[in-house]
Amino acid sequence: MAKRQNPKWVTPERQTHLVELFNRSQGFCVFGHKPCPYPEHHYEVFIEGLIAEWIADDRAQRLEEWHFEQRQLHSLNERRAPLQGRFNAIGKDIFYASQPQYYFLGFGISGLTFKAFVKVRLASTYVNLYVDVDLKGVSKNKRRKAIRYNKVTDEVRQSINKAVRHYLEH
Repeated sequence: MAKRQNPKWVTPERQTHLVELFNRSQGFCVFGHKPCPYPEHHYEVFIEGLIAEWIADDRAQRLEEWHFEQRQLHSLNERRAPLQGRFNAIGKDIFYASQPQYYFLGFGISGLTFKAFVKVRLASTYVNLYVDVDLKGVSKNKRRKAIRYNKVTDEVRQSINKAVRHYLEH
């Protein structure tokens, strides 16, 4: 014969509470009224609501445990608050000196002059600069590849640096 399984809400403490409630009420009014006018105070009706509350509490506890487990599984163990005192004065100077002055966004051909230009964005700003690039000293093959594949040659890099320096000085 198979062993009878108890419902999930049954714990020894809850069983004890139900037995004490039955002994106190003798199966009638749980609040002790002799002629009880309230049907919801009778033992059978009262324990149905009590068991429903226990089931809801167990469900909420399981859900909370599941959320906690998910947070533990998927957390990156990284600090969420910013670090205080991350740089000293020398470290900050070295860090900012190693940052680029501009970000290369792409090549293009001007529709008015039919000459190549480069679009760059200055670091830490929203300013975009359009720099005219002179590719006359470069071979025709390198010029086409530079425009087609956004390849930055040394000549292009020099003209971008010159234009960025000029913009920042004025």
